[in-house]
Amino acid sequence: MSENKLYKNKRFNIYLPLLFAVVLVIGVFLGINLNFSTPLKKPANKFFSISFENHNKINNILNYIYESYVDAIDKSDLEEQSIKNILKNLDPHSSYIPASEFRELTDPLMGRFEGIGIEFNMINDTAMIINPIPGGPSERIGLMAGDRIVKVEDENIAGVNIPSSEVVNILKGEKGTKVNVTVYRRGVDDLLEFTIKRDEIPSYSLDIAYMVNEGIGYIKLSRFSATTHDEFRTALDGLKSEGMSKMILDLRGNQGGFMDIAIEIADELLEPRNLIVYTDGHRRSRSYAYAKRNGAFEYQPLIILIDEWSASASEIIAGAVQDNDRGLIVGRRSFGKGLVQEQVQLGDGSALRLTVARYYTPTGRSIQSPYEAGDTEDYFSSFFHRLIDEDPGKNDTVVHDSLKFETPAGRIVYGGGGITPDLTVPLPSDQNAELFNALINRGLIYRFAFDYADRNRQKIAEYETAEGFINRFTIDKTIFDQFIRFIDENGIKYETSDVEKTREMIKNHLKAYIGRNIYGNDAFFPVFHKKDTAFKEAVKLLKSNDYIASLKPETEE
Repeated sequence: MSENKLYKNKRFNIYLPLLFAVVLVIGVFLGINLNFSTPLKKPANKFFSISFENHNKINNILNYIYESYVDAIDKSDLEEQSIKNILKNLDPHSSYIPASEFRELTDPLMGRFEGIGIEFNMINDTAMIINPIPGGPSERIGLMAGDRIVKVEDENIAGVNIPSSEVVNILKGEKGTKVNVTVYRRGVDDLLEFTIKRDEIPSYSLDIAYMVNEGIGYIKLSRFSATTHDEFRTALDGLKSEGMSKMILDLRGNQGGFMDIAIEIADELLEPRNLIVYTDGHRRSRSYAYAKRNGAFEYQPLIILIDEWSASASEIIAGAVQDNDRGLIVGRRSFGKGLVQEQVQLGDGSALRLTVARYYTPTGRSIQSPYEAGDTEDYFSSFFHRLIDEDPGKNDTVVHDSLKFETPAGRIVYGGGGITPDLTVPLPSDQNAELFNALINRGLIYRFAFDYADRNRQKIAEYETAEGFINRFTIDKTIFDQFIRFIDENGIKYETSDVEKTREMIKNHLKAYIGRNIYGNDAFFPVFHKKDTAFKEAVKLLKSNDYIASLKPETEE
């Protein structure tokens, strides 16, 4: 972490928008003057009551406010704010989803959405296409990586401070509808105009699957959507055909999704009749989920990577693998979301997600982090303070020492807030350096890499494949010096020693992001992993006898 408080505050501000808190101000009327139409008969006091005919208190109060309040009120807005405040006082994960936001939140989990099929980022206030999705409508009509979208339906969207979320809303639309876009393409004098017919776009949850070496395969899942199990099984079968006998399953940054999909994936890793997870709630009877079938990867060495952003469904899999002594967990303590939400669709297209149970790992651990009902702000801010004020990883093995559980093999595992890894891997010291964090948080490494790849697209494409790029492209002195001039121009203050301390990490990130802009994740992850300490520890364990030794309990002398 940063060594000065100012930097910690800066880093906290990066995450602060993720926190939310609604403050309900209740006015207490201490003096009221009522005006009556006749002076002949005055009430005994200045307060009066209205009797409602039935016991639907909330509905009656809302109707009364709507019909009698001094100013005009939007009734639907009043209802939505009331629902949100009711849920706010339950737990941190019960939530209300307005109809306007429902599809945006649920489409990724369904593995699809409707639009023009591009990945883009806002660079210098312009929507730049990172990659047209293969087989999507944009690729079919000729949009290319590096194109800048300057107009949509003759309305300028470049250089006008339009947020990326609004660009998404403009470009998305129902299948079959059309949208006109105007783009700037480097090397072409005139702007290019395209009419794109929107279509259903697949949304993938598997970022990459590749062979690390002759025996070790790697799979990274970004979420658990409706298509994740099919994607995982296809990748698993493909890697096994390439000789995979040991696997690293990367769930870092995976914040969950459908619990039943997580159970299906766990079933691929565990023997039949192994308990995967169980749930229990006040109004929901205890329910157990067991591995039922012969999975595709039940006996071979397995390591799962997690971090503080791994949550919910990710923790189900990690907990099941750990508690059944099936494999090792490596990384940093996970988020700690052990509450089960049930979604109820409402008539106007909105939805309610209500917590109905807690889930427990096979040894009986509830991995839900502690919270106070109604104190959502403290719940989330404590998580971000953990990232900022602690050195993530170093304290993970002692935080919940009082909540010990024992696996069938006699290993000690910990409950009370997230999954504690079998092998904790703190962030490397150079990744905690203030200069490196400043470059990451301000997006300067990414921006330089994108611009470099864009200017040298044809030259980099001569490597032909991601593998060719990985093996032959290097961040030489010329490129690194260009980057240093770039950060100077952007007002970054640093000491020469700061650059030397993080030089190799910066070069690795630059190469990874340059590769991603041309060859996608097939170039990004293999390069990124060269400086990924948790990944390297996992490979080291799988290549040595330490893996087997770690699955055995320590004997007391």
